[in-house]
Amino acid sequence: MTDLPLTPLTRVRRLPHYQVTDRAALYEVVDGALAATLAIVRDGRPVALPVGIGRDGDDVLVHGSTGSDFFRRIAAGAPVCLTVTQLLGLKYARSLFDSSMRYRCAVVHGVASVVPAEDKERALLALSEHLMPGRAAEVRPMTGRELAATLVLRLPLAEASVKDNAASAVEEDGDGEDRTVWAGELPLRVVAGEPVTSPQTVGGTPVPASVRRSQLVASGGTV
Repeated sequence: MTDLPLTPLTRVRRLPHYQVTDRAALYEVVDGALAATLAIVRDGRPVALPVGIGRDGDDVLVHGSTGSDFFRRIAAGAPVCLTVTQLLGLKYARSLFDSSMRYRCAVVHGVASVVPAEDKERALLALSEHLMPGRAAEVRPMTGRELAATLVLRLPLAEASVKDNAASAVEEDGDGEDRTVWAGELPLRVVAGEPVTSPQTVGGTPVPASVRRSQLVASGGTV
């Protein structure tokens, strides 16, 4: 597995010692996220939207409506920037200036390609399996009309940077700060709550295995 290349777009300039060029680290950040921010320049102005993501080999899959001007521009070749962030905690230093966050993030630059019609269903199932593992087997198949209304895009993970300060120190020895002021970290994580059944669902219908499994995993358990 090759390292991530350093280019003018991917070289980290601020605190570069936190940059990681291991491609496996990029996959770990992408695989650990359900959503990302996708940005383009539209009519001379930046536009950024949240999107669900899923990795398929060396690509990230995203999808949207075929009626969306945003996604149609990307399909037509507009350069994109995709940002994935895992916020791990807040660093409480002894001054506001030195306080910060613990995080892992990836920034991907490139031009996305449209997944062809014959591969669209497989790509959507791969995306679904990342977002809601096992759910596809519990619901009806996608219809031709639904597939036709959905645009699936594939963004290569070729030009990307990873920044990881998860192990960074909250403070430095001998910094002259008052040690009677509390300093430390407040860890943060996403935790799944109890599933809420739709009011239109027939009474007594059990919560499916896919939801319970995702709830367990998101809460730190194992399947």
